Amino acid sequence: MDDGLVRSISTGLSQKGVRDHNERLLLSLLQRNGPMAGSDLARLAELSPPTVSSILRRLEAEGLLERGDPVRGKVGKPSIPMRLAPDGVFSFGLKIGRRSADLVLIDFTGAPRHERQMTYTFPEPADIFAFFEEGVRDITSSMTPSNAARVCGLGIAAPFEMWNWSDAAAMPSAAYGPWKEIDLKEVTQQRIGLPVYLMNDATAACQAEHTYGRGKEFRDYAYFFIGAFIGGGVVLNNSVYEGRQGNAGALGSLRSIGPNGESMQLIDMASIRQLELRLREVDLDPQQLWTDPESWHSLSRYVDPWLGQTAQELAKAALSTCSVIDFEAIVIDGSFPSSVREDLVNRVRRYVVTQDTRGLIPPRIEAGSIGGKARAIGAATRPIGAQFMLNARLDEP
Repeated sequence: MDDGLVRSISTGLSQKGVRDHNERLLLSLLQRNGPMAGSDLARLAELSPPTVSSILRRLEAEGLLERGDPVRGKVGKPSIPMRLAPDGVFSFGLKIGRRSADLVLIDFTGAPRHERQMTYTFPEPADIFAFFEEGVRDITSSMTPSNAARVCGLGIAAPFEMWNWSDAAAMPSAAYGPWKEIDLKEVTQQRIGLPVYLMNDATAACQAEHTYGRGKEFRDYAYFFIGAFIGGGVVLNNSVYEGRQGNAGALGSLRSIGPNGESMQLIDMASIRQLELRLREVDLDPQQLWTDPESWHSLSRYVDPWLGQTAQELAKAALSTCSVIDFEAIVIDGSFPSSVREDLVNRVRRYVVTQDTRGLIPPRIEAGSIGGKARAIGAATRPIGAQFMLNARLDEP
C-alpha cells in the first residue's frame, strides 16, 4: 500500500465527496505508478473491483484516461491497463527567477508541449507580465479548441520575498522593490482569466522531481536545486512537504562558515551567483551561463573551482539536514548541463565520506533528472494536482 497516496475516507463525507476522493485516488495512483490494470488499482486503493471499474469507465468517458495495450498472462483473458490520457488535461507553469523566466505547457502525463524562455539581469514586473501574457495567448491559440478548453490553470514558481534577495554586485535592492507591492497571484489571474496557484520556486522544482523524475525512487529525501541562488525541498512519506506557510525545505538558509570565519548562509556559498561574481571579476559576461549551456565547459577554468566549493558546502549541508530527519537520500539538481550536475554529485559523494558522521547514517547522494526546467514544470504540476490528484496542498484560487 502506498500510504503516501492512499488516505482513509471519513464517514462524514457525502456520496459526491466519496466519488471525488476515489477518482483522485485512482488518478494519483496512475500518475505515480504508470499504466495499471483495474484489478491492481482495486488492490492498491482498497476498493472493490466493481467500484474501480465504474470509476475507470467514467474517467475514460471524460477523456481523462485511455486504454493501454493488452497484457497477456499465462491464463485467462489479457488485462487492459489504464493510463492517463495525455490530452486529458493541460496546465501552464511559469517560473520567475532572478536571471530568467520560463513558461511551459505540460499535458496530463507531465510531458512539456510548449516552452518559452526570457533572460534578464533582474526581473522587471512589466516585462514578466508581458512575457507570460503573450506566451499563454499564443500557445493557447495554437491548440485545437477541444484541447484549449482542457487547460486547467497556471502555476507560478517564484522565490519567497524576492525583494529581500538582492544581488548588490549586479543590481541594488531597489530594483527588486516593486515586487513587494504586487499581489502576484491576483494580478496574474486577472490578466489571463485562469485559476492561478503560487508556490515557492525550489519547492516547485522538488515537486517536478518527485512527480516525474528520480524522486519516485525514494520515500524520504532532501532536495537541493542550484539556480542563481540555491534552494531546496523536503519529501516525507512519498509526499512533498511544504510546511505551514509553504516554505519548508528552505535549505538555502542553512548556516555556513565564510572564508574569513564569518557566519553566512548556504545561499551565499553554493549558488551560481558565486560563479557569476568570479566571471565579472575577469570581465566575462555571466549571462552566457544562462543562454549558452556550452559555456559551462568552455569556462572550466572558473567552473571547476566553483564546483569544488559548492560540493564541499553541499556535503556539509546534506549531513546537517540528515541530523534532523533520517533521509534516505539527498537529490541534487540545478540550472546547468547534465554533465556538470553529474560532476557535482560525484564530488559531493567524495566529500561526504570525509565528513564527521558520528551519530548519523550517511544518505545516498543522487542526481536529479529534470534539470533547468524543473521549477516551471513543478509549477505546472500544481493546478493538475489541486484539481485532479490527492496530496496536493490545495491553494485554491
